[in-house]
Amino acid sequence: MARKLVNFKGNKEGISIYVKDGDFEAIKKELDDKVKKSRGFFRGAKVIGIYGVDGKELTIEEEEELKSIIKEKYNMIIDHKKEQVEAVDQNNVSQNIIESIEEITDSQPFPGIKEGITKFIKTTIRSGQLIEFDGNIVILGDVNPGGVVTAKGNIIVLGSLRGVANAGSDGNEDSIVAAFSLQPTQLRIANTIARKPDGEMRPPKWPEIAKICEESVVIEPYLLKK
Repeated sequence: MARKLVNFKGNKEGISIYVKDGDFEAIKKELDDKVKKSRGFFRGAKVIGIYGVDGKELTIEEEEELKSIIKEKYNMIIDHKKEQVEAVDQNNVSQNIIESIEEITDSQPFPGIKEGITKFIKTTIRSGQLIEFDGNIVILGDVNPGGVVTAKGNIIVLGSLRGVANAGSDGNEDSIVAAFSLQPTQLRIANTIARKPDGEMRPPKWPEIAKICEESVVIEPYLLKK
């Protein structure tokens, strides 16, 4: 089995990309292949840094080439403020992630998570459609691949969610995403992106709910207690 040269790690700040030592053409190809394979998941995702690990030292030119691939070809967002960090400690990569610059704002997230203004949509959201609302959204239908739903509050889909969903878009980490069949190409709550499972996704057997737990998005079956 070929050694993996490119790995991704996501947290509430965004995605970090880690590059191991190896042929740079092979590194570029692996990065391109991995993002292309899950382009729906990565499209619009925020990258907070590209780091060399396991002895790899990225030159400025190499880093710019990798940025060009993910930005120009796949519309991923490079967060330059988050990149103003110390050089990566090869023995403690996670320490470097914490050393980021936070932008302080006075904006308050949507307060109506439990009882707030809600938009009801009685149709299926098709590819290319974008639904945005400054509250909760309930969809009486499906969200097809290529459809995008963004809400400052919760997103509830009484059908299949196979497109992109971003709940708590103004930073409210108490927001949730729920669906009868939860199979999104990308799922975000506030600024935290759910990691796409490896391999082929199987349709869930019951309704599921996604929420933030310990700075990660977790997905659980939604089963009513009797």
